[in-house]
Amino acid sequence: QLQASGGGLVQPGGSLRLSCAASGSIFSINVMDWYRQAPGKQRELVAGITKRGSTNYADSVKGRFTISRDNAKNAVYLQMNSLKPEDTAVYYCKYNLRYSSGDYYYTDYWGQGTQVTVSS
Repeated sequence: QLQASGGGLVQPGGSLRLSCAASGSIFSINVMDWYRQAPGKQRELVAGITKRGSTNYADSVKGRFTISRDNAKNAVYLQMNSLKPEDTAVYYCKYNLRYSSGDYYYTDYWGQGTQVTVSS
């Protein structure tokens, strides 16, 4: 189970740090992603990070957001700076993982989402 946290209400130009942690024993996590979904819009990829630390970002957040992971804690973080009203959305973490060595394939698991509201 994935638990996302750290959302809230922030003024434009402010910062927030989102966290996502996994409970239970996990054999291997491949890619960790952050997605977001604004009202009336499709869910979109915000940032992703591989097991080796390679990252990718949506153009709209490049230079403002930073994704990082702690493999020992099975956790992923999203540092969001210079927030804009258009960043308002529910943010979801997604892990591509194998729970046990018996799992042949990596499978996607989603967290429950955390609301980020950027408003003055």
